[in-house]
Amino acid sequence: MNYILFDDNNRINLLPLTFTRPVADLRIGILTIREKWEKVLNTITSSKTEEYLANKFPLKWVNDAENMWINGSFCPNEVLEKEIKALKSGQALVSSNVTIAINSGTNKINDVNAVSGYSFVESQASALHIENPWDIFSKNETAIISDFTLITNGRKSQPISATNQVIGKENIFVEEGAKIECAILNASTGPIYIGKDAEVMEGSIVRGPLALCEHSALKLGAKIYGATTIGPHSKVGGEVNNSVIFGYSNKGHDGFLGNSVLGEWCNIGADSNNSNLKNNYSQVKLWNYKDERFVNTGLTFCGLIMGDHSKCGINTMFNTGTVVGVNANIFGSGYPPNFIPSFFWGGTAGFTTYKLNDALEVANRVFERRGLVFNETEKEILKHVFEITEKYRK
Repeated sequence: MNYILFDDNNRINLLPLTFTRPVADLRIGILTIREKWEKVLNTITSSKTEEYLANKFPLKWVNDAENMWINGSFCPNEVLEKEIKALKSGQALVSSNVTIAINSGTNKINDVNAVSGYSFVESQASALHIENPWDIFSKNETAIISDFTLITNGRKSQPISATNQVIGKENIFVEEGAKIECAILNASTGPIYIGKDAEVMEGSIVRGPLALCEHSALKLGAKIYGATTIGPHSKVGGEVNNSVIFGYSNKGHDGFLGNSVLGEWCNIGADSNNSNLKNNYSQVKLWNYKDERFVNTGLTFCGLIMGDHSKCGINTMFNTGTVVGVNANIFGSGYPPNFIPSFFWGGTAGFTTYKLNDALEVANRVFERRGLVFNETEKEILKHVFEITEKYRK
């Protein structure tokens, strides 16, 4: 069986996070959605996504095998996995008119949003479904608990140093090479996962659920409330509550981040804060790319959604329910707008277009700092995002 994870027409609701990746490569819990599927299926998957992302996330088609297409916005669980594996060629698994999976046999599908001629099977699985950016932090507790079981089942944690104060030790899993000294870990409220070669520095206070992924660090005296995910190669300090950081991003200093999602290659300046609750306690509205207006999230707590490569200067203040696009650079006093388009440079004093060549130069530097190569494929993705987001900068 050849497995392909596809983006459906709901991808636009997950912008700006999906400007630079397929839906399946969103991180929620400990793993990305793709990593979850590859672990439960014990195979490598490919992607059916936007054409401009296809060089980085290519589609792998196998002519002489059955090809199974899985909606990348659904996270696996035991029931859903069984339903998908039971699909016969020519059958599609659906839930509330949303296509979850298609067994196309040896037939190639050109448009996953316009599938006809398949017999439909109604799913009975209550699977985690990511439909909006705020789902990533609001459903993160469920995802961490599920991933924790998936990753640690049958394995033994590394020992925890006696310098730490630990509650709920049985709910803590420490991977090889991780360092934790003089910290407080409370896993009675949810599991705590410390990834390979990660570090929890002295004075850090952690209340689970927490996923601290490989090569990431909690800085001295960090205060972390669950359910929070800190993706690989990230550094986090200050106070963080119910937030997801995809990876390769830093919030290294004091300041508050709550009910928020940061993409990759982001940097939050020292003493920067976001509001996650309106003064009148009303439900928060968030910019939506599909409707091109602010829509009601139905949430009382909702903070910052920030796309890849965006950064803010010291003492930046983000209002409740702020959306920042890809490669924005925000600085200055006061509260910037609740919607900041991609490749915008400035703050309350005014914005201008972040020159593409300058933005690419910075991206190259941050890749070099992590020992990675900012290649032509990465450049072309950012160039395309620059072009398709031009209308928002006018």
